[in-house]
Amino acid sequence: MRVKGSTPTRNRRKKVLKLAKGYFGSKHLLYRTANEQVMRSLRYSYIGRKQTKREMRKLWIARINAAVRQYDLSYSKFMHGLKLANINVNRKMLSEIAIHDEKGFKDLVDAAKAQLEK
Repeated sequence: MRVKGSTPTRNRRKKVLKLAKGYFGSKHLLYRTANEQVMRSLRYSYIGRKQTKREMRKLWIARINAAVRQYDLSYSKFMHGLKLANINVNRKMLSEIAIHDEKGFKDLVDAAKAQLEK
């Protein structure tokens, strides 16, 4: 007599089909196509989590650059000036300061400029 492995197999397939809920066409009905799509979707979500971090950093840098250019300074010189002044603020916080606290950001720009002029 051969072993058909009913319960574990059915549970594994049900898990994949549950993940495929909402997919178009046979991708949510047939196990094989659903499994292919679920594996692809999981890979996309993994890649997307990494891309989100990259895109946010790019956005912060663009915001800082736009804010710093109002004070006749480039982004790279500003960051270099902050490093020379031993001001360790990450890009996310710098962009938030640039948006919400203009006076505080101007103080940072002045500090960076003072260090660059030395």
